[in-house]
Amino acid sequence: MYDYLIVGAGLYGSVFARQATNAGKRVLILEKRPHIAGNIYTEEIEDIQTHKYGAHIFHTNNKKVWEYITHFADFNNFINSPVANYHGNLFSLPFNMYTFNKMWGGDNTSRGYGYN
Repeated sequence: MYDYLIVGAGLYGSVFARQATNAGKRVLILEKRPHIAGNIYTEEIEDIQTHKYGAHIFHTNNKKVWEYITHFADFNNFINSPVANYHGNLFSLPFNMYTFNKMWGGDNTSRGYGYN
């Protein structure tokens, strides 16, 4: 007999199962794919970890979450900072007030945006 039936071994299902098991509960996980990790699954192809279902980036500023997740996997130090090159000028994406200010100039505080 199980305390929990979890459908899907993606990020949430896997973490819940681990936490429940650590708390002494019996857990049964049903997963239709031949692997765990759901859409964040990676597979090794020619010695390269490849994102099977599309790119995924894990980021947190919560030390407790970071220590928990790095217990199970190694992470590189990738920082997502996309930019657009428009006529030789670089603009951060997604667009923000800094980008608009850089494109059209001016002081946002005088326009009532409330940004300093």
